[in-house]
Amino acid sequence: MKRLRVLVLVHPDLVPPDSSKGYSEQEINVWKTEYDVVSTLRSAGHEVRPLGVHDELKPIRDEIEAWKPDVVFTLLEQFRGEVIYDQNVASYLELIRIPYTGCNPRGLMLARGKDLSKTLVHYHRIRVPTFAVFPMHRKIKRPKRLALPLIIKSLSEDASYGISQASVVDTDDKLAERVTFIHEKIGTPAIAEEYVEGREVYVGVLGNERLWALPVWELHFGNMAPGTWRIATEKVKHDPNYQERRGILHGPAKDLAPELGARIQRTAKRIYRTLGLDGYARIDFRLSAEEIPYFLEANPNPEIANTQEFAAAALHDGVAYPELLHRILALGIRRAASTATTFGW
Repeated sequence: MKRLRVLVLVHPDLVPPDSSKGYSEQEINVWKTEYDVVSTLRSAGHEVRPLGVHDELKPIRDEIEAWKPDVVFTLLEQFRGEVIYDQNVASYLELIRIPYTGCNPRGLMLARGKDLSKTLVHYHRIRVPTFAVFPMHRKIKRPKRLALPLIIKSLSEDASYGISQASVVDTDDKLAERVTFIHEKIGTPAIAEEYVEGREVYVGVLGNERLWALPVWELHFGNMAPGTWRIATEKVKHDPNYQERRGILHGPAKDLAPELGARIQRTAKRIYRTLGLDGYARIDFRLSAEEIPYFLEANPNPEIANTQEFAAAALHDGVAYPELLHRILALGIRRAASTATTFGW
């Protein structure tokens, strides 16, 4: 790939340092994706500028007008403190006709709402856990169709935010308590879905029209304490000390029949297209004991630190980290060129 000017959009608190020396593993873990993307693209010969963005679009426009980047690599997961507002930043980049990486605004909107994405996917005859939404300031009553145990999550937050062992409930009293927690502590509506006993597996997908599904990846729960629910809590996903202590690892899904793996990959592609995703995304499933993959959620623009699931699965498929980032850049640039041709810009 030719040398590019790449503007990298990040949260102001996650602007990475020039070097990771002198930082603890816990400190590095906070901005590891941002650091890996910026440092790897610089090592590949690109001119890279990270820009902290919180609640104003003007700094983006000023930097684009002054520096004239070839492409914007967006690592924003929220805007003005709201996860669902990241689609507005993508919309703005489209309006000013600058190529950008990751998912388009429509796909972001459809995927961020866990109820909407499940409804659309279920319409296309893909298995999803039975679920119900509990809006804010409403009476909390479990519908009869919803069988216990249930797992309770924020309707819109991602990255396992607000998920702990207490998220799985087996009584109506615990259901009411956890929904109230989501309402009051997380500040969003809650979604309750039937808990599927089984394996936590992921499939990364890249592409705009032509799709590439990465190998089926699995979260291995190691030696978690007896009686604990095997779910992707905040600790399981983001606490390196807890991961090491409990032997929690991610890697290729083991003992998976080739035809089952291929079926899960095909299903991931169907979900990707159903939700109008492009760029890159991770599709999350629970694989039941009967080997039925249940769609949990789609994560457009997932974490892509070089040790995270997405990049590790790409490497397992023969694509090293610098090449993965170049493919993501190329997808953003090609989408912009295709749009310009379509509309005659």
